[in-house]
Amino acid sequence: MSNTQPDVVASEHTPLKPRNVSFSWDETPLHWVPGDAFTTHTINVLHLLLPAGERWFVHVYKQVLPLITDDRLREDVMGFIGQEAMHSQAHDDVLPHLKALGLDPTPYTAQVDWFFEKLLGDRTLPPGKARDWWLLERVAIIAAIEHYTAFLGDWVLNADALDRRGADPTMLDLLRWHGAEEVEHRSVAFDLFMHVDGGYRRRARTWATAFTALIFLWQRGTRFFMENDPTLHDGKATFTALRHRGRVGMLPSTGAMVRSIPRYLSRSYHPSQEASTAQAVAYLASSPAAKGTH
Repeated sequence: MSNTQPDVVASEHTPLKPRNVSFSWDETPLHWVPGDAFTTHTINVLHLLLPAGERWFVHVYKQVLPLITDDRLREDVMGFIGQEAMHSQAHDDVLPHLKALGLDPTPYTAQVDWFFEKLLGDRTLPPGKARDWWLLERVAIIAAIEHYTAFLGDWVLNADALDRRGADPTMLDLLRWHGAEEVEHRSVAFDLFMHVDGGYRRRARTWATAFTALIFLWQRGTRFFMENDPTLHDGKATFTALRHRGRVGMLPSTGAMVRSIPRYLSRSYHPSQEASTAQAVAYLASSPAAKGTH
């Protein structure tokens, strides 16, 4: 176990509950950010990655539940599992709509499924150290991924540029409902990692694994969408386009993403230092999809 003591902001903790939401995509156009296929498809990669990724989170966490000895953390993890299962379903429901608009995501989602189910899935290992190591390694990878999902959640809650551009309100609500819940439960994965392991070397190593995988999968997904969009004749995904959209607030800026790295790798890091639970809960109280759900 690590003797690292993260600086926890206790007031940021809130009880977690899954919200039973549903969205209608009938009026959502293919380019739901008007006139901006690149921003649309860069964000659309979420619909490709999250269903398989969040199913994997739930699968791993069900395996680690017996190792949790803290009652409040167990309750948080159960709330996390419920929210992640709903996120997976909500993003999965977007994919048939994209297919109906002429953009079939199946070739890419098959690769994502392989990544989470095979590469990061259960392995045939004998009981004991090897099996325990692989479980703890995946718990640490999830903690690193959740640093970035919370980063993205905080970004989209504050991405006024998308509103000014006239982005589709249903898609914005999906993204902000999801982003708000990512902010709301942002400490759970890290707290679970610290509870069952907490080793700094593992935290740093698995951050590198998670960050590299996310960058690889995201750029590959954006490229897939741009190249297969039936309305684009020569669709390309470029780093120049990414930097430009970041500068004008349509996407997270590359500078903000880079600055998030040393924060996670700080020995005093805790996710409660990032974003605002109050802002997340306020959005969830006003979200058209989440309003009045139980």
